[in-house]
Amino acid sequence: MGGSNFAYGLVLIITASCMLAVSTANKDWQFGFNNHWPPYKGGSHHPKYRQAAPNKVIVGGSEGWHFNFSYTNWAFKNGPFYLNDTLVFKYDPPTDNTTIPHSVYLLRNLRSFITCNLTGAEMLADATQGGGQGFEFVLKNWKPHYFACGQHDGIHCSLGQMKFFVVPMPRWFK
Repeated sequence: MGGSNFAYGLVLIITASCMLAVSTANKDWQFGFNNHWPPYKGGSHHPKYRQAAPNKVIVGGSEGWHFNFSYTNWAFKNGPFYLNDTLVFKYDPPTDNTTIPHSVYLLRNLRSFITCNLTGAEMLADATQGGGQGFEFVLKNWKPHYFACGQHDGIHCSLGQMKFFVVPMPRWFK
């Protein structure tokens, strides 16, 4: 009998400590339907749990998309990026022989990104699409996106540092 009382007591202590841990982790929890009447069936009205609107981010900030700028560092400093955020690539379209043309490619994988290999890459924007409001790309998939300038067979990517990658996260990570 003494052993079973000990086991019951141990189970009681473990249960109580689990309940204490859960209650302190969920300190904003309230009984009922989000504490609203009538009950709201579309999610929480609580400001803490509202979905933030997607961001529109200009790649490179005020620098835009140009040769000899570390976009990998820029992406690291300006992240994280979330699903449905929009990346805006702004660059001058070629107007004469003094304007260096740029483009935007989506590379296939990390190996292509590291080596700036454009084989099998998808051209997202040509040299003319970065002018004005710029070219917009919406991050719709929860996967790595490898971006690079494809001009001059990848020289802008390899020598000009015109490449970066992002892995957009769901907003509930925010």
